[in-house]
Order: sequence, then C-alpha cells, then structure tokens
Amino acid sequence: MTITLVDFLQQLTTNTALLVITVLTTGVILVNGWTDAPNAIATCVSTRAISPRKAIIMAAVFNFLGVFIMTLINSTVAQTIYNMVDFRGNSHDSLVALCAALFAIVLWATLAWVFGIPTSESHALIAGISGAAIALQGGFSGINGSEWIKVIYGLFMSTILGFSMGYIIVKIVQLIFRHKDRRKVRRFFIDAQILSAAAMAFMHGAQDGQKFMGVFMLGIFLAKGQSSVTSFTIPLWLMVFCSLVMGLGTSIGGLRIIKTVGMGMVKLETYQGFSADLGGSISLLIASVFGIPVSTTHTKTTAIMGVGASKRLSSVNWNVVGEMVATWILTFPGCGIVGYVMASIFMKIF
Repeated sequence: MTITLVDFLQQLTTNTALLVITVLTTGVILVNGWTDAPNAIATCVSTRAISPRKAIIMAAVFNFLGVFIMTLINSTVAQTIYNMVDFRGNSHDSLVALCAALFAIVLWATLAWVFGIPTSESHALIAGISGAAIALQGGFSGINGSEWIKVIYGLFMSTILGFSMGYIIVKIVQLIFRHKDRRKVRRFFIDAQILSAAAMAFMHGAQDGQKFMGVFMLGIFLAKGQSSVTSFTIPLWLMVFCSLVMGLGTSIGGLRIIKTVGMGMVKLETYQGFSADLGGSISLLIASVFGIPVSTTHTKTTAIMGVGASKRLSSVNWNVVGEMVATWILTFPGCGIVGYVMASIFMKIF
C-alpha cells in the first residue's frame, strides 16, 4: 500500500490529523539532521581535511542521496520500524499516541543538542514510539517482540562491529603506509577522508532516513483511519521530502556535536579519521542490507574509539565516552517513559 503525492496534498488541506502528524514528523527529521547527521562529518572537520561549512554542505547532499538511493534498493529498515510496534485499534487514539511519541522525541533530542551531547536519534525514535505503543495498548502487547529484537541485535552489532572495524582498518592502513613519506601520505588522506566522510553521510541517510519514513507512513495511514496496514511501498516523493528536510537540518546546525565527537573524544590524524569513517560506513552498510536498525551515532563513535584504542587506550578521552554511553543507556528508558507519559496524557486530553 502507498499514497501518491497528489492524494497526500489533497488530504493535507482537509485532514487536520494528517497535517499535525506531518508537522511533527518533519520536526523529528529536521532535529535528526542537526543533531545526528553531524556525527558523519565530525572526524574530517577535526582533522582539518575540510572546513566545517563545506563539510555540512557535503553531509546535506550525501544524506539526501543516501535516503533516496538506498530506499530504492532496499527498504527493509523502514519495514522493521513500521512493524516493530502495534498501533492498531481506535485510529483516533492511535494517532494521538503517535503524535505524543514524536513530541517526546523532539523534546529529548533538543535537550541533548542544547547540552552538546551526541544522543542517538535512532534510539530516541525507537524508545519514544515503543513507550507510546505500550500506553496505547495498555501493556507490552504494543511491542512486536520478533521485530523489536532486531533493535537489540543492532545495539550489540553497532558496538562490536564499529569498534572492531575501526581498529582493524587503521591497523591495515598503518601497515600499508608504514614506509611512505609522511607529507605525501597526509595529502593523500586529506582527499581520502573527504570521500570516506561522504560515504558515512550517505549511510547515515540510508539508515536514519528509512526509520523516519517508516514512522511517516504509519502516521499517514493512521490519519486516514487505516490502523491495520501491515505492508507498504515508500513513494518517491516521500524519499525526496525526507532527504531535503534531513539535509536542511544538517545545514542549519551541527557544530556543537562535531566538536564533541570529532574533537573532544579522540585527537585524530587524517589517516585515523579516514579509518574511522570507512569502518563506520561499512558497519552501517552491513546493518542496512540485513534490515537491522542501528544508531549512526553509536556506530561512528565506537569506530572512533576503535581507532584511538589501536594506538593506546589512553588516547581515548574516556570522560567524554562515559558521558555519551550514559546518554545512550538513558535514552531507551528515558525517552520511552517520556513517550509513554505523553501518550497517556494526550489520549486523555484529546
């Protein structure tokens, strides 16, 4: 099942519920663009391979391409997010609960951005809609365990794969270039890192864009009173819209997160930044192919940790790492509880 752009625009002018869900979902995607997408370009900025302004523009472009191209090839991540929770039942209550979840996600992400903490929008999205679904169904029947378990797989996968890929790739790079002239190697890796950062931005769009489109489709169907749709096709216009909104979000913010991830956690040389970006990109590609929703932030930062640890453990600023890990740990229960409370309140009020 799907919806055409003409049908969507016609309903948008007459269906207030659809207008509200569109505004909220757009807000969530925009927040993702300025809080999560900057992680993809943090290392190339920190190593001065590219200026912050040019890096943000590059990230916006490749986020767009990632959402657009990967969704055309493989949309299993979007299907996983859509089927992960149960919003069936009374369409009005379901829509109100979803609106509450999206509001909770925007609130959580904005607070994290204010404090410069690179929180995972993927985790916030999953937690927020899960909490709302539990409130809607009055218990854990609102969670589809067989799909939700993929989130747990993704959590461990992004940690282990991101760290190990960063560690292994930087070791390979060091081995290949150990006898090369240091100045020539640096010039080579400045260009190489720009390419690897572009790949990282592409994969961020491929992963996170699909998650939000899955939620967007859920909102569209609920606004139309269709709470029992189990499969869908993402329309081309929605791919373009989500890509543009995410790119806009990246272009209007991001420096605060870039400083935390790219400058505060590990001091990287260009070849190390390249290794972290390449390791993170490969990890995200593997997860996307298997339809496992993983956190771009989580994957990238663990790849950076792997690169730093390859030299010595003391190269990693573990205080910054501790703050980020605490945020990741708090996001699932924290944003989940906010989503649950918001959904409970919204359903009583509206």
